[in-house]
Amino acid sequence: MFMHNKRLQYTVRVGTTDPGLANLLLEQFGGPQGELAAAMRYFTQAVGEEDPGRKDMLYDIATEELSHLEIIGSIVAMLNRGAKGELAEAVDAQADLYRKLNGKGNDSHVTQLLYGGGPALTNSGGVPWTAAYIDTIGEPTADLRSNIAAEARAKIIYERLINVTDDPGIRDALGFLMTREVSHQKSFEKALYSITANFPPGKLPPVPEFADTYLKMSQGGPTQRGPWNQGRGLKLVDQPEPAVDGGDGTASVKLDKNQQTAIEALKQRLTSDPSSDPETGAELGMSKTRAKR
Repeated sequence: MFMHNKRLQYTVRVGTTDPGLANLLLEQFGGPQGELAAAMRYFTQAVGEEDPGRKDMLYDIATEELSHLEIIGSIVAMLNRGAKGELAEAVDAQADLYRKLNGKGNDSHVTQLLYGGGPALTNSGGVPWTAAYIDTIGEPTADLRSNIAAEARAKIIYERLINVTDDPGIRDALGFLMTREVSHQKSFEKALYSITANFPPGKLPPVPEFADTYLKMSQGGPTQRGPWNQGRGLKLVDQPEPAVDGGDGTASVKLDKNQQTAIEALKQRLTSDPSSDPETGAELGMSKTRAKR
């Protein structure tokens, strides 16, 4: 059960309205790295989680992400508040209002016209939020790694948003949200490594000779060696064979007699004649100048 507290988790202080900045901040409202995507990712994971400790953690963080969604939405609403009234009441001439909505080379006029200055569930490019952003697969050792990466990506987006505003109140609130991404990342890492057998994900063991091998697939220069290709548990194969299983590298299938007969008939009917060079429609339509060359 959810209950809404009218107070935000972090106080929002916007110095001046700015529709362009509001549009950029929508990236963390309805974008793939945004707060709604995070809340839905962790909430759905929590519903299906069997471990009571991880279940609590996922519900806690999912709920906090919803509070972060409220913070971002409130900042967007405050940044749009001036233009929202001006647009609704036709205070400015059309040209002046359009310049305000596009003052920093952004597309805030799209969200202003479609959503009236409210925090729309879109990213900064106006693309609607989609459940396709949720990449949960139902295996905790895989999902927790995905969650760690999601928090890292969200932190980077917050850093970039902080860099495009000099409003101290907004920078302060975004700094808080950015920092909470770090805290969540720590929790997910702790939860991952509290699962003793956390790698590789899933139950089936990998094939050792392939799991412990690094295949150098790019040719034409010296191998840059490091722990990623010859560290503990990894053997570097500098020039791997085309078929690493020792086979001939071709694809085959066993067919019954009727299937084999049908395939042979198909091949015969569709055989290409390498000696044929027919005139094509493209050549018939070619200009006379080009045809003489």
